[in-house]
Amino acid sequence: MLPHERAKRDMAEARVRTTIDVEQVRNLLFGGQSKWDTHARLLRVVSQDPVFDKSERPFLARKDRYKRAISMTNRIYELRDIHGWSIAETAEALDLIDEELPIHLSSATFDPVFMDQCGPYLREKYGELVVNRGIQGTYLQTELAHGSDVASLETTATYIPEAKEFEVHSPTLTSTKWWAGAAGRTATHGVVQAQLILPGGKSMGPHLFLVQLRSLDDHRLLPGIVMGDIGPKALGGYTTVDNGFARFDHVRISHENMLSAFSQVTEDGRYVKPPHAKLSYGGMMVVRSLLVGKGAWVMAKAATVSIRYCTVRRQGGRSTDGLERQVITYPGVYYRLLPVLSHAYIFIILGQSLLEQMAVMNKQLATGDASMVSEMHLTSCALKILATTMGAQDAETTRRAMGGHGYSEFAAVGRYYANFLPTTTYEGDNFVLDLQIVRGALKAYKSLQSSSFSVNAVAQLPPSSAYLRFLLPQFTTKLSEPDWTDPTQVVVLLERRASAMVRYRAETTDIDASMDNRVSKATIDAYLSVRVRELIESLSQILQPREASVVSKLYTLTLLTLVESGLVDILSFGLLPQNPGEDPSRGLRATINALCTELLPEVIGLTDAFGFTDWELDSALGVHDGSVYEQLWARAQKEPLNAEEPVDGYEQFVKPMLRRGQLLSGTRGERSKL
Repeated sequence: MLPHERAKRDMAEARVRTTIDVEQVRNLLFGGQSKWDTHARLLRVVSQDPVFDKSERPFLARKDRYKRAISMTNRIYELRDIHGWSIAETAEALDLIDEELPIHLSSATFDPVFMDQCGPYLREKYGELVVNRGIQGTYLQTELAHGSDVASLETTATYIPEAKEFEVHSPTLTSTKWWAGAAGRTATHGVVQAQLILPGGKSMGPHLFLVQLRSLDDHRLLPGIVMGDIGPKALGGYTTVDNGFARFDHVRISHENMLSAFSQVTEDGRYVKPPHAKLSYGGMMVVRSLLVGKGAWVMAKAATVSIRYCTVRRQGGRSTDGLERQVITYPGVYYRLLPVLSHAYIFIILGQSLLEQMAVMNKQLATGDASMVSEMHLTSCALKILATTMGAQDAETTRRAMGGHGYSEFAAVGRYYANFLPTTTYEGDNFVLDLQIVRGALKAYKSLQSSSFSVNAVAQLPPSSAYLRFLLPQFTTKLSEPDWTDPTQVVVLLERRASAMVRYRAETTDIDASMDNRVSKATIDAYLSVRVRELIESLSQILQPREASVVSKLYTLTLLTLVESGLVDILSFGLLPQNPGEDPSRGLRATINALCTELLPEVIGLTDAFGFTDWELDSALGVHDGSVYEQLWARAQKEPLNAEEPVDGYEQFVKPMLRRGQLLSGTRGERSKL
């Protein structure tokens, strides 16, 4: 049997080895059969429409990629009208497109911020236009000189009471708005974050204002506004998105254009502060929450492509059947890939849960109840850090696991990585968010300390700080080595690590440069581990025993790799017994390897449960039937560089170079070759 034929058989045999009910696990990931049915119905419509054909995408210039993106966006809304899709279905259809679109930035940032924070006047005037895309929005916050430090933004919005207008102005070059998605060429309106200046010159800090940017008649920029695209991004990512710049030259807007759901300026220029300082956080936290699910599905796609390819790729030593060994069976490969698969499962479920919690919080905020805000802020920051950091790292891990072919555009994983990578920076740079996590942990610790670590105070700790209970006297005994197959014991170890590190951070002045990042990771890992244990405990109520057992092992793998990645601090704080001459992590690593080998026969079924079609993955290496070599060959034949013989530029450059080299070497060489 030829190697390319063997690949398809290997994939078929891998599916036969799977013992789980793929449909049952798929429904776990999608939240039930009805949600899967909706997904499949939308997918059929979108994938069969020629507007969304992907075959020429790798060969298009940037201008053509952008034009294609806005064409696809328009088509989605045409299909919405044809099929009567709901808002949620339209959003899902947009997400099905394996392409970053200008409208994605609008949907993720402009829409929730505007709808959550606008007053009745703006909602009445623009609400339906936003929903129906009668206007296209952009969120203008980041500036040339300031990103995460929102308090130091330079753009101003000065209230002029006699005119009942705000004057939006960019006073310096560094106040130029930069990076805003859809700002370059697409957006008609922007939510602008600007320093609110009251009559008399007093600044009230950054507030939000709606500014019309372009004419709704001919799309030309309005007077006083300079905008454009900021140019190509790193690694070829976001090619289709017109991230832009914007400058304002004393642009006047109506008094009603301040987003005033929580704070207002009266017509005579008096400032009315919000009833709670954190009431305006809702929209921002929703965006961070969306990134958790986004990261999860990037991990899922990357894991699917790489695991499928490594299953059919044979290379190296002979296996028992006399064939070259399947790459997935090498410990150095499955040790890298299976944790990625585990992360994808966990963050898909946690992302759904987080959005449900956000919906509850936003309903409470609408009534002025901000009781959930502090905890949801920490939770959304923590999961955003984890999902985006892991998502970027995992995509690169899966790409490298595929060897040389993984670097091909046709593999697709490089594209996933390039488009996902900026999520580690936008909506809160992850290293900056680390500081907020540490600040929250120290605040909880000091509150507990002020109560003399009373049992009542510990009982009132929110989930994000529950690990601090291990500072009570009854928990100060030294740990023995956990049973690594018991999730509860593993979670206890991670929580004790977090409590020890927070106490050390609070009580010492000798702080090294990496301390805050490590404390943040420890506390986030502790929170995540508790949630993972809860997921494991819930499986028996959702899945049949066989499926529950397999998914439980997959979840446990993440718990163990969290411990492995934190061993330096776990050992430094004496949380594992250490005998001279022995490796205290030996049992941990042996358990990780045992879990991986138990899961290996199930990995194709576990990736099939994501439900991806070949159209969704758009990967030669991740095709469902394993025909990776045929797919690579077929796609290479479409490369425009191969269209002419000899290549364009031969007469101008290659031929003179060859002739010069031949003359210098004293020979004309062969004129032709059979």
